[in-house]
Amino acid sequence: MENCIQKLRKERKMTQSELAEAVEVSRQTIISLENGKYNASLVLAHKIAQFFGTSIEDIFIFGEEE
Repeated sequence: MENCIQKLRKERKMTQSELAEAVEVSRQTIISLENGKYNASLVLAHKIAQFFGTSIEDIFIFGEEE
């Protein structure tokens, strides 16, 4: 699953650590999400979307095979 977390984070001039703290996960989780190596749980996806003031669908791009 692709996402635009890194783009949104950089637009706000935030570090990975700052975002991790805001959504209550580790920096490593943010790194893995941005690199596409980890798919967020529904709860985490919701927290990230709320943080950025957008919908889950605007951040996470689901492919047809998923």
